[in-house]
Amino acid sequence: MRITVLGAAGGIGRAVTEELAGRGHEVTAASRSIAATPLPDGVRALPTDLRDPAQADAACLGADVVVMAAQVPYPQWYTDLVPLFDAALAATERASARLVLVDNLYAYGSPGSPITEATPEAATSRKGRLRAEAGQHLLAAHHAGRVPVSIGRFSDYYGPGGTMSLVYQLQIAPVLRGRAARTYIAGDLPHTFHYLPDAARGFATLAERPESAGRAWILPAAPATTQTQMIDHLGVAVGHPVKRGHVSPLMLRLAGLTNRQLREAHELIDQWDRPYTTDASAFEATFGPIRTTPHAEAVRATVAAFRAANPEVAAA
Repeated sequence: MRITVLGAAGGIGRAVTEELAGRGHEVTAASRSIAATPLPDGVRALPTDLRDPAQADAACLGADVVVMAAQVPYPQWYTDLVPLFDAALAATERASARLVLVDNLYAYGSPGSPITEATPEAATSRKGRLRAEAGQHLLAAHHAGRVPVSIGRFSDYYGPGGTMSLVYQLQIAPVLRGRAARTYIAGDLPHTFHYLPDAARGFATLAERPESAGRAWILPAAPATTQTQMIDHLGVAVGHPVKRGHVSPLMLRLAGLTNRQLREAHELIDQWDRPYTTDASAFEATFGPIRTTPHAEAVRATVAAFRAANPEVAAA
């Protein structure tokens, strides 16, 4: 199968690219920064700016499936996210391919109970409403007969290459530099974390299975854990106890005075001040179970990957 991954230089895009290549597919990895991204042998790297229709078309030409993993930073969501999705949709349509969207759980808000595909898309945050509308827009294109669309949704992630994740920024990176690992808002509540290679297996399954089109799917993950337990795993992975800290809502608000990214994160506190878990039973009943990695093993692998990619950190 010929598959194009848009946004292949990002954490999840790179993981999906590696998973698809490992399954024997003919993969094109497309991203503006793809030239600097290590890729598996046989993967075609194509520098691509999705905002240019000619470049988007060149990336998707000949593909059977297009995986849309490209994203933009929080401050650009309101101006750039929907146009980016539309660019991927249009290029996929011109290529007569299927589209698989890499999506998060924001559309569902924070119900406090396990999130399934039946959970109402009742987000109250501006970002959540935007993600819900964007997903519904793509599914409307599917139902109109333009493009077969599958949506895969996953929770907060971590893993090799996942430098934009909260787990990396508040825990892994500080510890590897000799600083404290921090819990965020509430450290002892159950939370679903997706390990990037596990999520990649889910997205690859959606790409391979045409019957996945027409709806959203919650991807399988290891059982929910807590941020405190993640730090425990991190201490084992680095081989020594780690210093610990905490980011409170007040600290986040104060930091947001000078950091727009953190200011934008403030409206999503309700994903962290209550249980935030998922139920992927619909996915598993339809496609069968996929392998998920215990968090202790996944944290060890993530630390090893970042140390290998940053020898100066490993030496320190």
